Amino acid sequence: MGSKPNDEKSNASVFGAIFLLQSMYNYRYTYDMPSNERFDAEIQKHFQRQLLSLWPALKGSLCQVRKPCIRPNCPACARGDKHPAFILSFTEKGRRRCMYVPGELVPFLEQALENGRKLEALLSEIGPMLLRRFREERTAKTKT
Repeated sequence: MGSKPNDEKSNASVFGAIFLLQSMYNYRYTYDMPSNERFDAEIQKHFQRQLLSLWPALKGSLCQVRKPCIRPNCPACARGDKHPAFILSFTEKGRRRCMYVPGELVPFLEQALENGRKLEALLSEIGPMLLRRFREERTAKTKT
């Protein structure tokens, strides 16, 4: 059974119509939707200002532990008064990791951890702000 020339013309016009509709749809949602520059420039500037003040940022936790030292005749370890040490806990590739931290880095890491918490709060704040702004733009556009 061979295809008839009229069937081929019919198929071509159906595919042409589908192509035209798809092109119109793509044009509409590419060029008529609000662009990032129109509705989020103010939010982006707010985020960038906040971000600059949050360096360094780190996610994890820092805790002080007490460990025995390696000296065989340490009087503190002999009394049971182990030595203070700091451990940074963090997640790497889905697994919990820990690293010993030199005492002189503790203030720096404490600030980085605090900044990390502030950064997470900022990111949680930005998402809803962007969505609200987008909805306002869309509502204002449909009213005009």
